[in-house]
Amino acid sequence: MKIKAAVVEKQNADFTIKDDIELAPMGADDIQVHMVASGICHSDEALRVGDAVIDYPIILGHEGAGIVEKVGPEVTQFKPGDHVVLSFYACGNCDNCLKGIPTQCRNYAANNLSGVRPDGSDHFTENGEHVADMFDQSSFTTTVVRERNAVKVDDELDLRKLGPLGCGYVTGSGTVLNTLKPRPGDTIAVFGTGAVGLAAMMAGKISGCTKVIGIDIVDSRLELAKELGATDVINSRNVDVVEEVKKLTNGRGVNWAVDTTGITQVMEQSIQVLTQGGTTATIAVTPNHIDLDTWNDLCVDDKKIVGVNMGDSIPQIDIPRLIEFYKAGMFDFDKTEKFFKFEDIKEANEASRSGEVIKPVLIIDSDYVPGK
Repeated sequence: MKIKAAVVEKQNADFTIKDDIELAPMGADDIQVHMVASGICHSDEALRVGDAVIDYPIILGHEGAGIVEKVGPEVTQFKPGDHVVLSFYACGNCDNCLKGIPTQCRNYAANNLSGVRPDGSDHFTENGEHVADMFDQSSFTTTVVRERNAVKVDDELDLRKLGPLGCGYVTGSGTVLNTLKPRPGDTIAVFGTGAVGLAAMMAGKISGCTKVIGIDIVDSRLELAKELGATDVINSRNVDVVEEVKKLTNGRGVNWAVDTTGITQVMEQSIQVLTQGGTTATIAVTPNHIDLDTWNDLCVDDKKIVGVNMGDSIPQIDIPRLIEFYKAGMFDFDKTEKFFKFEDIKEANEASRSGEVIKPVLIIDSDYVPGK
């Protein structure tokens, strides 16, 4: 089957939209998804420029939403016409999957970051030559995925808005709701007000935190943070972040912190703003390391730092939960989004890189009408 896809031919190359990509035949437990829209994530950009590498050429995208076109004979949870959001793939069979921790799947890297399907076969080819996939889905095109990649959503919801629930929003919110688990009356500081950080802030508000402190260097993002649930915001270009957080918490510091930047100095600040016994979650990919003095800080004050992958989420549970929060007006993630035509993928990616747009969403099917 020939499909249209946005392809990155080599490291740091621009996206090229092609019509001659070959989609692999469906397996017995596969579903074929007609993609309606896909968010652009910073992980896509990291792979495009080579900060992280799977293989080239590659079809990126891992925040897709679409409509099921076909299902394999062993598929039990989906039928043609179902609306779905795509997320990562977990094997379901290893010890961690069986414990209900699919984000710690023993085969996570092989399944999502190898560029091929879990059985080692090609997802996509061009003129018979290998084209790498991402997250066993590649949402910048029509695709074939396993049942475990997909989460069914209500037909009346606007699919154009929902794709980023599969990565950025579930990562930020899941870090708070599943990993940190603040109690009503706790305090939390979130470093970075991109999609992941804003989702973490909204989750902090949902959890009943009395202080939800948003920290960034862009005033417009901080204004949106206040609209979405931050009780206080700090522009770290202008003030000492640690001092300001301590002032806002009667000198104590916050119970919880989330770093979404991956910048060494910011990660250190996310530890320094903690109260005794506090915990910070670092959820950004970074090649940098925390210095020895910071580790001493952790030991002396009995602070904790935890790494979190994909918000410790179970997409089939967490994405429907976020949608219910959205319906209730408690998780207005769509205020971070801006739609772009699929053909304008370069412009959308640049808007993401520059920070002009928090969550660009590519409209792959321009004929899609919400609710139909």
